[in-house]
Amino acid sequence: MDTMLKSNPQTQQRSNHNDQETSLWSSGFGMKLEAITPFLGKYRPFMGRCCQTCTPKSWESLFHRSIMDLGFCNVILVKEENTRFRGWLVRRLCYFLWSLEQHIPTSSDASQKIMENTGVQNLLAGRVPGGSGEGQAPDLVMKEVQRILGHIQATLCPFLLRLFSWALLWFLNRLFLNVQLHKGQMKMVHKAVQEGSPLVFLSTHKSLLDGFLLPFVLFSQGLGVVRVALDPRTCSPALRALLRKLGGLFLPPEANLSLDSSDGILARAVVRADLAPLGLWTGALAVFRKLCDCWGCSRRACVRVHLAQPFSLQEYAINARSCWGSRQTLEHLLQPIVLGECNVVPDTEKEQEWTPSTGLLLTLKEEDQLLVRRLSRHVLSASVASSAVMSTAIMATLLLWKHQKLLGEFSWLTEETLLRGFDVGFSGQLRCLAQHTLSLLRAHVALLRVHQGDLVVVPRPGPGLTYLARLSMELLPTFLSEAVGACAVRGLLAGRVPLEGPWELQGIELLSQNELYRQILLLLHLLPQDLLLPQPCQSSYCYCQEVLDRLIQCGLLVAEETPGSRPACDTGRQHLSAKLLWKPSGDFTDSESDDFEEPGGRCFRLSQQSRCPDFFLFLCRLLSPILKAFAQAAAFLHLGQLPDSEVGYTEQLFEFLQACAQEEGIFECADLNLAISAIWTFKDLGVLQQVPSPAGPQLYLSPTFASQDNQDKLEQFIRQFICS
Repeated sequence: MDTMLKSNPQTQQRSNHNDQETSLWSSGFGMKLEAITPFLGKYRPFMGRCCQTCTPKSWESLFHRSIMDLGFCNVILVKEENTRFRGWLVRRLCYFLWSLEQHIPTSSDASQKIMENTGVQNLLAGRVPGGSGEGQAPDLVMKEVQRILGHIQATLCPFLLRLFSWALLWFLNRLFLNVQLHKGQMKMVHKAVQEGSPLVFLSTHKSLLDGFLLPFVLFSQGLGVVRVALDPRTCSPALRALLRKLGGLFLPPEANLSLDSSDGILARAVVRADLAPLGLWTGALAVFRKLCDCWGCSRRACVRVHLAQPFSLQEYAINARSCWGSRQTLEHLLQPIVLGECNVVPDTEKEQEWTPSTGLLLTLKEEDQLLVRRLSRHVLSASVASSAVMSTAIMATLLLWKHQKLLGEFSWLTEETLLRGFDVGFSGQLRCLAQHTLSLLRAHVALLRVHQGDLVVVPRPGPGLTYLARLSMELLPTFLSEAVGACAVRGLLAGRVPLEGPWELQGIELLSQNELYRQILLLLHLLPQDLLLPQPCQSSYCYCQEVLDRLIQCGLLVAEETPGSRPACDTGRQHLSAKLLWKPSGDFTDSESDDFEEPGGRCFRLSQQSRCPDFFLFLCRLLSPILKAFAQAAAFLHLGQLPDSEVGYTEQLFEFLQACAQEEGIFECADLNLAISAIWTFKDLGVLQQVPSPAGPQLYLSPTFASQDNQDKLEQFIRQFICS
């Protein structure tokens, strides 16, 4: 399957994108049928553990010790054994009997609980601007609370819930072969429920099916009915009444969340006290019409639901504040280095928070706002780590970067993903997987059959390549540390060896540890936080050490002993200073650790193994779309029409990226999201300034980067990390 035969000249003429074609397989005899499994050996990888620094007790107590041994269960597989009854008729009514036995929690006195809420009490006592004061009759306030609650939700109807669960179970069994859920992950959730505190689920939407699939999974596992808040304008009155019976929440019209409105202040307080248990119950009817198109499809698929490790929000709120250190803006950290005014990277963290400032967030104190923003980064990092890598992401990466032996590289990349602790969401015979994946990408690739039955895959230029680049970004978290390290090494070698020099020549250069740290730090400051997803409690220097360790582990860097230095593997007694040797007995005035002679920094060379050049190029290309977009945004500074609104300038830059793609034939950067990311980074870097005006905030080019010389310096600084 890994063999590649050259295509004939006619086929080469049909490829209009720099001969970017990939041979998939040949029809020769004696080929090995390789199977792809989503595990290595006996165990599957587990990702998504909570932060050990911010939530150490949750890390220890809520983790199931034998999680790797528990395996998966099919939540839609309901048989006679899942009911209390047996018999011929039970086997045909097992879905209905199962729905009757599901536990539905009884509705508690929500009005009384909301009246006891701190926010509502402060409002009634007049301690909040716009409050009613202490003189208002409590019974009138209780009636108003009940009126608001009646508009938001109705009492749950057990009959409708059971009927809906039965219909959904019947529907899912005809849509999927199975819905897999890891037993160990669910045991951790049940253990968190036993703590007695309310459970809040935060979901990252991977498909339209999440709206009803996730609530069904949680309901079927005995976690009760989860709720979701909806806009009442999206539903008719009849549908709104039905969804309220199923657990839907609808905000009252007067509960707008704008800060400058004094109307509906009681309604907003009530909503904030009812909105604790958010969920996703009511998405089923919204996506049902979209699924009707595939109703008659005979090929059913499998689906898996991933759950990260729960953690205590109270524990996080207490411990997270102790991890805050000094921070500086990107303008102070990186701009002097870009302009050549300074060579030393300041020993401080980057201040860059891109969480949208919504009305509810602005009502909090500045310290609490920072806590919420960093919590969102923790949650997003865990959700990305818990998400399985799909076959389309691997195939798109291989097609985008012109890997010739497609099937062999597909198998290798799958194994590398599992070795790094990430899960994969597919399994089966290699050839069947490739055929199925290409069928999913059929709108963006062309399949050409050539002589002797060979199959050649050609990515379609234009939007097809942009789509493949967007899919390949889903694989980036798996190799992110190595990709950052490879681009940093590329930047370090940029001024020493020719760009197109052989790998052997680049391996001659000696790279010091301090130089690598500096180059990695520069790249970390340049790249946006939503791409890197670093833990807020982790320092940049710890991240640098992790990147360097990954480069050594994957074999790209080899430690090199400098002449006269102590070997790095020497763990013997270090030389002691004279101060320590002649210290009087019993003198403990200072620490002994300060009197050891510090060894010199380590040095490294690029490994000369045969696979290293290709792997190094592969890692650099994972980050090339965003780096090239940033470089083109720097080149666009003297062409753009400023001042302009942020939306308007984003459209200008996006049109420029599309024009460059048409001219150069490289469509990976022609993405609106990359244009937005470049503008946000340039604002933080001090390249663009936002100034208020009567027409709204306007972007201006800062005086520092008004000169062509400084614009060129910015572009060259970015391009040093790009491997052509």
